[in-house]
Amino acid sequence: MLIFPAIDLYEGKAVRLYKGDYAQKTVYNDNPLEVIEDFKKCGATHVHLVDLEGAKTGGTPNFDTVARLKAESGLFCEIGGGIRTMQVVDLYVKAGLDRVILGTAAVENESFLREAVQKYGDKIAVGIDIRDGKVAVKGWTEDSGVDAFDFCEKMQQIGVKTVICTDISKDGAMVGTNRELYRELSRRFSMDITASGGVSSLDDVKALAALDLYGAIIGKAYYTGAIDLKTAIEVGV
Repeated sequence: MLIFPAIDLYEGKAVRLYKGDYAQKTVYNDNPLEVIEDFKKCGATHVHLVDLEGAKTGGTPNFDTVARLKAESGLFCEIGGGIRTMQVVDLYVKAGLDRVILGTAAVENESFLREAVQKYGDKIAVGIDIRDGKVAVKGWTEDSGVDAFDFCEKMQQIGVKTVICTDISKDGAMVGTNRELYRELSRRFSMDITASGGVSSLDDVKALAALDLYGAIIGKAYYTGAIDLKTAIEVGV
């Protein structure tokens, strides 16, 4: 199982939200390049990047920072947050990003999703953010009313290879991840599934690895020191 340490970007800084609440934001580092260099020292090969401002507004305000993180680290970088047009997908792919994650757009604009998958194949992933069994959109600020498992089924039919599933109720709360959710997702679907939200201990990492998931994202637990990233990467293998 791959470990994806995460950098959430807001105004060019590495931050974390509590349960997706923009009003509960903590700045961990003014220079995300220092963070990604530490990831490398810990043995990380893959990084999960999120433009939090983009997720809310649909723009790319942190594009320059994202491009620098990819160029200067040389790591596999996936990016999500506000990617709602082919022009933005093209922009990130041309900048060297390895995978582009569609969230709100995948829910609200199926023709765009299909076009992106047809053009870029497995460079396109879908972020499925789940609150009370439904898919949340627009930086987790709105409930789409779409059932999460039905949506996963549709993604599989469309040909999406990778999905990143987040239990919003667990994200940033440091209370452990939703193992039952990932067990069920793994059982029902053949896509590559990355677990996100609440991965807060090595026990979480071990439990997710035992489910034979594709990946797990570690965010706040890295920044607070609750998880030693080097050890987590060794455990996940």
